[in-house]
Amino acid sequence: MDTPDQLDIAGREATVCIEGTVERIVYESQESGFLVGRLIEEGKREPTTFVGNVIAVSAGETIRLWGRWVDDRKFGRQFRIERYETVVPSTAAAIEKYLGSGLVRGIGPAFAKRLVAAFGVETLRVIDEEPKRLRSVAGIGRTRAKRIREAWAGQKAIQSIMLFLQGHGIGVGQAVRIYKRYGDAAVAVLRENPYRLAQDIAGIGFRSADAIAEQLGIAKDSPKRAEAGLLYTLERASSEGHVYLPEAELIERAAALLAVEAGTLEGPLAAAVERRAAVRDGDALYLPALYEDETGCDRLLKRLVSVPLDPVPIKVDKAIEWVEARGGIQLSDEQRAAIRTAVSSKVMVITGGPGTGKTTVLNGLLDIFDKKGLAIQLAAPTGRAAKRMETATGREARTIHRLLEYSPKQGGFTRNEGNPVAADLVVIDECSMVDVGLMHSLLKAMPPQARVFLVGDVDQLPSVGPGNVLLDIIASAVFPVVWLKTVFRQAAESGIIANAHRINRGEYPEFNTTDFFFVERKDPAKAREAVLELVTERIPKKFGLDPKRDIQVLAPMHRGEVGVTRLNETLQAALNPSVAPIGRKSFGKGDKVMQLRNNYELDVYNGDVGVITVVDEELKEAQVVFDDERAVVYAFEDLDELALAYASTVHKSQGSEYGAVVVPLLTQHYMMLVRNILYTAVTRAKALVIVVGDPKAVGLAVRNTDVARRNTRLADRLRNRSAG
Repeated sequence: MDTPDQLDIAGREATVCIEGTVERIVYESQESGFLVGRLIEEGKREPTTFVGNVIAVSAGETIRLWGRWVDDRKFGRQFRIERYETVVPSTAAAIEKYLGSGLVRGIGPAFAKRLVAAFGVETLRVIDEEPKRLRSVAGIGRTRAKRIREAWAGQKAIQSIMLFLQGHGIGVGQAVRIYKRYGDAAVAVLRENPYRLAQDIAGIGFRSADAIAEQLGIAKDSPKRAEAGLLYTLERASSEGHVYLPEAELIERAAALLAVEAGTLEGPLAAAVERRAAVRDGDALYLPALYEDETGCDRLLKRLVSVPLDPVPIKVDKAIEWVEARGGIQLSDEQRAAIRTAVSSKVMVITGGPGTGKTTVLNGLLDIFDKKGLAIQLAAPTGRAAKRMETATGREARTIHRLLEYSPKQGGFTRNEGNPVAADLVVIDECSMVDVGLMHSLLKAMPPQARVFLVGDVDQLPSVGPGNVLLDIIASAVFPVVWLKTVFRQAAESGIIANAHRINRGEYPEFNTTDFFFVERKDPAKAREAVLELVTERIPKKFGLDPKRDIQVLAPMHRGEVGVTRLNETLQAALNPSVAPIGRKSFGKGDKVMQLRNNYELDVYNGDVGVITVVDEELKEAQVVFDDERAVVYAFEDLDELALAYASTVHKSQGSEYGAVVVPLLTQHYMMLVRNILYTAVTRAKALVIVVGDPKAVGLAVRNTDVARRNTRLADRLRNRSAG
């Protein structure tokens, strides 16, 4: 039982210091530095389990740890590290185990034994100060001796950097991430500009970087601090979807962040513009990359339409009759007009909600242009969206990243202005998801003579990244836009499609007992229980859908009883109860997972969903089979890129389609109860939508069109006929 002197003021175990020899490393993440190990403490019979962010620690090493004792519900009593340092081993046996652990490259157990036999307790000093003496040991020549000396120096450098970081108030977890990012240059980077941390390292925001800067002696009124705050404010704005900020808003936001008078920021802002860390365009301030993306989209779209169409003899009326006869269909007046427009257009937008015939128009156009011998390329932002496009058109479709042939080695797309895509017609589906940076890369790879058709539903959520490209292109009124509005009778019989359009018009949906259900649960805990029952029992039993493959829970938020995190825990426990987690991860074999960021080397992208099918503990690898049936092998250190995906946010579902969608909607989600979020969630379903929650929350979402306006100037630039 804890005595008062062992507890801090909050009733937690107080910080204590322990020391011992590392018996073994149970788990280590190369990405984050998180480690689980066993420590042999003098006088204790059983090893101590310690956990935390540590770098370059190996079995046999003596370490001193500061931290707290915690009782983990799953793993028992552990020592959680807050700070640590290595202690040079002082006995011959400890030195032999230390060197034999593989910590120093070039020395294994055999050479460790020989070295200690030759030099005893002086071994580490000899390596450090008299490396030439190493060559007196059998099997160690000039090259191996040099390699051992360099590895030892590198190890010492790591320790000195970690001591420097921890000595300046930087927590061990942050210190590991800093070293991972900058390596041996970490100290130099921090001394020169600690504010880089907020831009370069996930989990370190401006306030953390600012605290570190203060530790390093940077004054609160320093121009360097002011400029860093301004640039960080622009970075934050881009994460909200803005391409730029008006000068007055930038200064207001940055002044609040820095807790300084707005007038003190004018000089640092001018200095940032002077050295091109920011770009001024009138009263707008841009990050340089986003300025280049927006002006590049403007320039390249204008270039496309300035190049005349290649003469392709198409008798439009005959072509429309041929499409109708070939497909045994009757096109509407809207669809015929769309085909007439497309035949004479270089750049065109096709937009409309579900059931309005976008796919029919697109297939007709593809047939016509294919018949005329045009080389056609189809692409979409995500793997799921590309697969849907392929299914709908019967033609090969790829992700935009694959179309542009991303090269991890070169760190960029190999298709560009100097090496364009080989195509006469490029069609991009789900274009509302394309941000300004990706659109710029895409347009750079378009041959000047090519036609580019952009297809998408402008009423869905905008791109996760900055910009609002599809809406801007439409709003510019420079390019032909085919806006399909008529819902076809067969489509209108679907409760999903009919209600999607009702929601989009601001009308309360009409729930039914066939494909668009409402389950009323106002209490969050009961709503979560209802979601669990629907996914695991009722939907599979009534509709024959597979819980992992065919059903997706889409929640507006991460937090709360019916947020993505809690729902994933609940669904995992029911659908994969005997899972053995991989290390300290929350998932294991049999779990449904989602990729969280683009990984060009593995050719998997943000939002891709799959199932873990193989876990190889010996090779430290796991295999994930994604929805497009690709099997991708992850090294364990790359698994931080994955998260459970039984439930996901609506934003992450863009471009996807599922057999059934379950949407928990309660008033506790009030910040995210917005029409386009509900509309996007509903339009992800092919056969079944079930909304679980409070009728009041549904009404709030339907009525709320208060979508945050994004700061972009692409539409204005496009209206300006001069080249951007």
